[in-house]
Amino acid sequence: MQILAEDSLMIVWWGSVVECWSAFARLRREDLFDTRDEEQARAILARLATAWTEVLPSQVLRDHTARTLQLHPLRAADALQLAAALVWVQGQPMGQPFVCLDHRLRAAAQREGFLLIPSPEALQAPTPSQHF
Repeated sequence: MQILAEDSLMIVWWGSVVECWSAFARLRREDLFDTRDEEQARAILARLATAWTEVLPSQVLRDHTARTLQLHPLRAADALQLAAALVWVQGQPMGQPFVCLDHRLRAAAQREGFLLIPSPEALQAPTPSQHF
């Protein structure tokens, strides 16, 4: 949430909500979330969705997705995420921020020229719980 506090502009792919719902349900099925956790996560997501801008499906998005799938080892949903970012920056990603924690998607975004947030160094920094 620190990233959001520093920059409240959120641009997301139209299907991001569905991807999140899928992740929440998977976590519940794997007993990492209970029903209450899933409901809370959905509520937080709904609040965030009121503040973001969505990149909607379009032929331009489809074209960028086709290109990213040819160049990067991504699954369809991740390729759509990266393509949505490319649509938003009008194909000019150099130095533009890209927030992501997925290693494969981060690598593809970095190869495209996006500035990764959090930085690779920040992801490698030990958390307080890792000190014990």
